[in-house]
Amino acid sequence: MHIIEPATPEEFEQYYNLRYLTLRQPWEQPKGSELAPDDETAIHAMLVDETGEAIGVCRMHLQTHEEAQLRFMGIHERCQGKGLGKLLLDYLEDKARKMGATYMVLQAREKAIGFYERNGYKVVEKTHLLFGSIQHYKMEKQL
Repeated sequence: MHIIEPATPEEFEQYYNLRYLTLRQPWEQPKGSELAPDDETAIHAMLVDETGEAIGVCRMHLQTHEEAQLRFMGIHERCQGKGLGKLLLDYLEDKARKMGATYMVLQAREKAIGFYERNGYKVVEKTHLLFGSIQHYKMEKQL
């Protein structure tokens, strides 16, 4: 398996489909809710298996010159718990450093806090409730 930055319409179709399946469909959100207005200016990373199938997705963009933000981390259900999210984190953290960022922020779902803490992130504050049921926490890591 390896990480690519989707470039073709087919790759982006896989990317957004996995983003929808992991982050929106389980909460009965409509197709299209996986898209964000600033997707065009973000760096997208997609972990693909040996057959080329998307098994993990995440994106990063610069909020300021120093602050990068991760969003939309999703790992295919059958592949969770195998350390694959760390591959995407490492890849995008490295990209952010090369772009001059000195720290990374993200909004973690409550069930993902442990994963991010194991990877050097710290909870800054409790933030919003997504879809009326998914508590989020702002987390941060110095790069």
